[in-house]
Amino acid sequence: MKSRRVVVTGIGALTPIGNNVKDYWKALQDGVSGAAPITHFNSENFKTKFACELKGFEVTDFINRKEARKMDLFCQYAMVASDEAIIDSDLNLDKINLDRAGVIWGSGIGGMNSFQQEASNFATGNGTPRYNPFFIPKLISDIPAGHISIKYGFRGPNFTTVSACASSTNSLIDAFNYIKWNKADIFIAGGSEACIFETGIGGFNAMMALSTRNDDPKTASRPFDKDRDGFVMGEGGGAIVIEEYEHAIKRGAKIYAEIVGGGLTADAHHITAPHPEGLGAHNVMQLAIEEAKIPVTDVDYINVHGTSTPLGDIAETKAIKALFGEHAYNLNISSTKSMTGHLLGAAGVIESIACIMAVKDDIIPPTINHFTDDPDIDNKLNLTFNKAQQRTVNYALTNTFGFGGHNASVLFKKYTS
Repeated sequence: MKSRRVVVTGIGALTPIGNNVKDYWKALQDGVSGAAPITHFNSENFKTKFACELKGFEVTDFINRKEARKMDLFCQYAMVASDEAIIDSDLNLDKINLDRAGVIWGSGIGGMNSFQQEASNFATGNGTPRYNPFFIPKLISDIPAGHISIKYGFRGPNFTTVSACASSTNSLIDAFNYIKWNKADIFIAGGSEACIFETGIGGFNAMMALSTRNDDPKTASRPFDKDRDGFVMGEGGGAIVIEEYEHAIKRGAKIYAEIVGGGLTADAHHITAPHPEGLGAHNVMQLAIEEAKIPVTDVDYINVHGTSTPLGDIAETKAIKALFGEHAYNLNISSTKSMTGHLLGAAGVIESIACIMAVKDDIIPPTINHFTDDPDIDNKLNLTFNKAQQRTVNYALTNTFGFGGHNASVLFKKYTS
């Protein structure tokens, strides 16, 4: 069976540096940090007192208060990002086959905030179980996919991918495959996360995964820098309308980019630490490139996982050098987590949107907050430090790696008819 071409026809983003794609993309180019002291709760007694929160976001600007109360924050973020993507796609729902339209949504943690609130209410009450009737629907990770399909009437495949920080990249790959295999024509795919609250920050603090640079939050996320000390928590979501090429052409859709490859692997090494030589990262990038049937020398840009952790940044650069050889020095490489923080399960989709815009506009967003070279990272690599760069971008690759050793990569190609 001949594989079908798969394209991107709509995008939506809700991020700590922009509440829509236009603002997000401009902030990426300008090198804006989204990190600031936490406002969602009193963080006085926590090791980390800052995060990359959304700015100026009011859910009631998008969803009426009654409906919003039935949703955890991560679901609210999903609905807002999806709505932007659907509007951007200019999709006429009355003129498509809704039985072949699906939703695949990723979240690594789901409604953990709702769980915290309900458990806390019970623990501090008189022992009588008085739970919100929407507690379980707010909690479960698959509920955004359900809400999105109900809103738009999409009756095709509908499920959630859960692979820690690789979750939303997983959702894009699954949507790509379903369309390629002629199981559907169009998907809303993406992911959302909302973990900036006591158990989210406290739990990652206990793992010593978060930066504790409380004196200078804006420079705390510093991938590849010698003095990096952990990642900065982010929140938000992103959505991509993924469509079969002929289906898109027939309805006159604008096309941002083509998806040409996806890879999924496991490190099979450790529950939280990466393989020290980046073996799983090497293999997942190789799979995505092999599916596209291109040489590694065709890749122009990699938006890396680059979380600003001591081990992860080293392992990923080792994997890039092992796979790309001498071409590694011709690549632009950057970590946009230096600006957005780490959106956990939603990281992959907002970083995919950065790749899509890089391919469209021929601009590489930077890795900000670089001050000191790390002797364990090859400083001859072009890690696009501190300032955006212009270059022709025909192929852009995005990497996301999750606790448990989950790895996912997606390859985007500049669209040509």
